[in-house]
Amino acid sequence: MTVNDIKKAVVEALEDIKGFDIEVIDVRKLTTITSFMIIASANSTRQTKALAHNVCEKMKSLNIHINGIEGEKEGEWVLVDVDEVIVHIMVPTSRAYYNLEQLWIEPSKKQTPKKISSLH
Repeated sequence: MTVNDIKKAVVEALEDIKGFDIEVIDVRKLTTITSFMIIASANSTRQTKALAHNVCEKMKSLNIHINGIEGEKEGEWVLVDVDEVIVHIMVPTSRAYYNLEQLWIEPSKKQTPKKISSLH
């Protein structure tokens, strides 16, 4: 199974349990720890746990090894490590606070902040 197949299966598993604002980020040029990060939002800590569980079940059904799961106890931010794909499932407040998308977007694709003109 290719990394693109795994990505697709992860996104499907997230969509099945109504994960939203799903973002797939290619980080191959930025790090060697993984190829893709998938970030999704959930409405509650219960939903983050259900989404993580569904991703794990989907991977197991495809005979894909899960390296680990972090954050299930609290549920504000659950990480599922599928080796070439790392999945972050977060409640909206945590997602806004940590802003992972901004951390992992290639520098050339980041928007330059607009200068604020002087009031004088």
